[in-house]
Amino acid sequence: MADPASAPRPRLAGIAGMTLAGIVVALALAGALLPWLEPGTLAGRDAATLAAAAVFGASYLALAIGKIPGLAIDRAGVALVGACLMVVSGALPLEDAYKAVDLDTLTLLLGVMIVVANLRLSGFFAMTNAWVVQRAHRPLLLLAAITLVSGVFSAFLVNDAICLVLAPLVLDLTLALRRNPVPYLLAVALASNVGSTATITGNPQNIMIGSLSHIPYTSFAAALAPVALIGLVLTALLVALMHRQEFFAGVRLQARTPRFRANRALMLRALLGTAAMVGLFFAGQPPAKAAIIIGGLLLLTRRVRSERVYAEVDWSLLLMFAGLFIIVAGAQRALLTQDTIDAVARLHLDRVPVLGAVTAVLSNIVSNVPAVLVLKPFVAVLPDQTRAWLTVAMAATLAGNFTVLGSIANLIVVQRAASRGVQISFWQYFRVGAPLTVLTIVIGILWLSR
Repeated sequence: MADPASAPRPRLAGIAGMTLAGIVVALALAGALLPWLEPGTLAGRDAATLAAAAVFGASYLALAIGKIPGLAIDRAGVALVGACLMVVSGALPLEDAYKAVDLDTLTLLLGVMIVVANLRLSGFFAMTNAWVVQRAHRPLLLLAAITLVSGVFSAFLVNDAICLVLAPLVLDLTLALRRNPVPYLLAVALASNVGSTATITGNPQNIMIGSLSHIPYTSFAAALAPVALIGLVLTALLVALMHRQEFFAGVRLQARTPRFRANRALMLRALLGTAAMVGLFFAGQPPAKAAIIIGGLLLLTRRVRSERVYAEVDWSLLLMFAGLFIIVAGAQRALLTQDTIDAVARLHLDRVPVLGAVTAVLSNIVSNVPAVLVLKPFVAVLPDQTRAWLTVAMAATLAGNFTVLGSIANLIVVQRAASRGVQISFWQYFRVGAPLTVLTIVIGILWLSR
């Protein structure tokens, strides 16, 4: 029986959430009206600044929680509403709001998602799963294979999309083998974050950093791929050590090769498209241009309807990015003064350990994508911006492994597992993710400090 004392708590949280939302909307409207009603007064001058601060703070709080209690709205909706309120309050004119949206980032994300959709619909990932089963006859070998597959694919094809594909495949596989699926699912999530550190196309925040920093794809990979490779080894080791009974009991796996349906013609096209896209990345072509051209060409087929590909695209993620760009631009315009920049400069963000630590902490408070946008104006004034952006990319990505709430990839795996009755608790994740985060960020800091 439920505890009656706990019943009012969700109701109180809902009331608090709706009240806060109402206050923020009222402040945004005041920011728009007071300069017109009270021109030249203190209230008229400061209304837009106060409104921008309220919208920025409330939006980031809701994004960190993942919702507004009492309202049926998700992170994408929060970002869209926050962006609208920034414009309404007068903190950012509509014309500047359009300019604030980084189309390169959205275009690259969309192109890569279309490529991944074609790979999944062709049966490529299911075929890879079957190939692993045929060759991994020990639990430890299976763990290593899952870690490697998740990490390598995430490096080039956005970790969130890879987790959407791999989590159900690994779940089906481990349940068929009568093994505990939790450590293998942890490997999918952890390795996807670690592997995605290696390249600009590994995760949403790296895509954004690539667009903001203009670091060449090859230079980015050369700088951070070694950190990712060491991190993948540590991922497999820590998962195995924390689940010794699963991996060191001398068990031999006996399993039939999973059945799968593959469209070989579609698979060949998708693989050729993926290879061409990655090749263009390393050849120095703008990643957004390469991804959207290849993605567009893959839609020219008779074998799969375009609607099925569109259904695989995470449109809400694209919407959230667009909203975040506008929220941060509004806050930067209304709140970022020279005194603020000077105060942050005294933190010595030009030092890799300091910037790495600040990024990791901030990423676990407001999530990694918002953290990158918050740090953008402060990184822009540092002397060595290339190293600074690489540090932010490394720390923001690896910090996502600290808790189960640290990245969207983690939540995807946990939610997919829960839909099949497999529960991954906060502690089960934290006891592997926390030490892995600390170790990999320390390695990354040492590597980038050379």
